[in-house]
Amino acid sequence: MSETCTGQDGNGKVSRVIRVGTRKSQLARIQTDSVAETLKELYPDIHLEIGKKAAPLSIGEKSLFTKELENALERNEVDLVVHSLKDLPTTLPPGFTIGAVLKRENPHDAVVLHPSHAGKTLDTLPENSVIGTSSLRRAAQLKKRFPHLDFKDIRGNLNTRLKKLDEKNDFAAIILAAAGLRRMGWESRISQILEPEDCMYAVGQGALAVEVRARDADILEMVSILHDPDTVLRCIAERAFLRRLEGGCSVPVAVHTQVKDSQLYLTGAVYSLDGSNSLKETMQVSIAVGTQVDEQVQRVGVTANKIPGSVQDEAEKLGVDLADLLLSKGAKEILTVARQLNDVR
Repeated sequence: MSETCTGQDGNGKVSRVIRVGTRKSQLARIQTDSVAETLKELYPDIHLEIGKKAAPLSIGEKSLFTKELENALERNEVDLVVHSLKDLPTTLPPGFTIGAVLKRENPHDAVVLHPSHAGKTLDTLPENSVIGTSSLRRAAQLKKRFPHLDFKDIRGNLNTRLKKLDEKNDFAAIILAAAGLRRMGWESRISQILEPEDCMYAVGQGALAVEVRARDADILEMVSILHDPDTVLRCIAERAFLRRLEGGCSVPVAVHTQVKDSQLYLTGAVYSLDGSNSLKETMQVSIAVGTQVDEQVQRVGVTANKIPGSVQDEAEKLGVDLADLLLSKGAKEILTVARQLNDVR
């Protein structure tokens, strides 16, 4: 267990100091602040110190960002770190765990149009319009669905990408996660939300995760109240699916999950880089209330003691089973070719 820091509130009362690590981007800070505010409401006696423990790095180095923050966790410089769940690998380094997965924001992708194309959709944009996206997953699905459009890389954080879209004429539109735009207060820029038929989302997209030291029982207990049960089960299934496929950012893997009438539905797909070759299947499992077990078990990096272990097991098995079904139909070959082609791009 980490050493307990104490401080004094305005009344001279001793309070526990919880140090929160964050990246320097505006979105990361907004996400971290929202979690900190929720914790402060739930635990008025704690004092939260939010520090910037990761230096700004170029796009594509999210794993380095994560490593910086995990180093700070390991050195007891911070007690918890808020991440976008989709940025966290399905297997965490020893000693770390995801202690909370918060209620998911809209996980879908959004179209943001250049002002000159206001009122249009991807369907109605002119032939050969250039669409910016840094995601292989988005490009693979949208190339197949909208063959009249041309898809090109766009790099940078949300602010940078919007600036590139608005201030130049290089792109007719860009594709971004709806969740990030909403959290930044830029919902008015969303021209179109892409439904699963057009573009399924990334594993964990739209959900925030709180990473802690696995041995810190007190911190783990404190943040566990933030878990949203449906989001936890959906994301465990998604992460188990991705881990079984041995997927990652370098290959186009997409998911869609839903909880309805005590059933968890998982749709998963893999794509070639141009979207011409794909496999997509759906499976479901019952998640009716299971037996409550207060256990310290990680499932694809997530510790959720307050949610019945048997139900979490079902969610994890669903992801594994769906991945096995796609693998039996040739998913490994599709992903291997996609990875090789991406490596030589």
